[in-house]
Amino acid sequence: MPYWRNWNAPPFRTVMNIPTQLLLPWINIPERRVTLTRLRRSFLFRITQVPCREAQEPKVSPPPSKTSAAAQLDELMAHLTEMQAKVAVRADAGKKHLPDKQDHKASLDSMLGGLEQELQDLGIATVPKGHCASCQKPIAGKVIHALGQSWHPEHFVCTHCKEEIGSSPFFERNGLAYCPNDYHQLFSPRCAYCAAPILDKVLTAMNQTWHPEHFFCSHCGEVFGAEGFHEKDKKPYCRKDFLAMFSPKCGGCNRPVLENYLSAMDTVWHPECFVCGDCFTSFSTGSFFELDGRPFCELHYHHRRGTLCHGCGQPITGRCISAMGHKFHPEHFVCAFCLTQLSKGIFREQNDKTYCQPCFNKLFPL
Repeated sequence: MPYWRNWNAPPFRTVMNIPTQLLLPWINIPERRVTLTRLRRSFLFRITQVPCREAQEPKVSPPPSKTSAAAQLDELMAHLTEMQAKVAVRADAGKKHLPDKQDHKASLDSMLGGLEQELQDLGIATVPKGHCASCQKPIAGKVIHALGQSWHPEHFVCTHCKEEIGSSPFFERNGLAYCPNDYHQLFSPRCAYCAAPILDKVLTAMNQTWHPEHFFCSHCGEVFGAEGFHEKDKKPYCRKDFLAMFSPKCGGCNRPVLENYLSAMDTVWHPECFVCGDCFTSFSTGSFFELDGRPFCELHYHHRRGTLCHGCGQPITGRCISAMGHKFHPEHFVCAFCLTQLSKGIFREQNDKTYCQPCFNKLFPL
């Protein structure tokens, strides 16, 4: 004979305002299997995979199929839900204080135990599916298999935030389960630029880790391509900006010196830029003359200094004679008419030309 209870009579047990999904597990009856719909919250997580670490999916055992015996249990659930709502209203109106979490859990365990006993009194047997790795109690309803153990769904939680994981993806570290958000915050490498966890591809450079899109030139902001980067003062630069900012500059064109160069006058030069400052010819002999920080060939050096012979137009490198505002090689200081060397330094001048005294007297008599 089935046992019927008068639900209009006052309940002989204290019913707390507990989520319906915690009241009844999956149960087995002697000849038929009954499925009770289990209500629970669901959370949506989007897992971004980090290389070398994969999110795991806990294995949830499928519930048993529903049979005609569900009618009695559906009615039982309806009455329990109604009683729960009434108790919740009275609790909100008259309670002075709320029980703490431990009292709530103890009352829940007590109610589940009492409900299991009532089901057994009705001839409905429960079949344990192992013991929960968290609370060590038998699992009679839904079971989650993860980390090589079995769990009540509500007890399979994130090690850090304690939020229920249930059948959502999770990460494992040292035998502990973490929700994706906490795992990345705690263990994922961080970007040296934005300091945020790196969830997908990671770039390693300068002994640091970076989001690929955050590893760019410190000057122009362009992401580095196949040409790589240059480092200066612990900052990365593209080749163009590095050379423009830090490479030695040519003393002739002021552009960066990249390959072959000449070193002269305490600076570097492109070979094609190291030429005479006046005639722009290269120094084939390898020698040059410096004046005001610029290189010159011998001829233009002496020309700028005024040390070219007025007679032959060539540089004067030794003794010289100064006359009429000009300089002369001694052998080129001669009479303009007879070409006799004016060795004694005595001469006469006419129309910017030098003459010896006899020739001057002949050519320009008084």
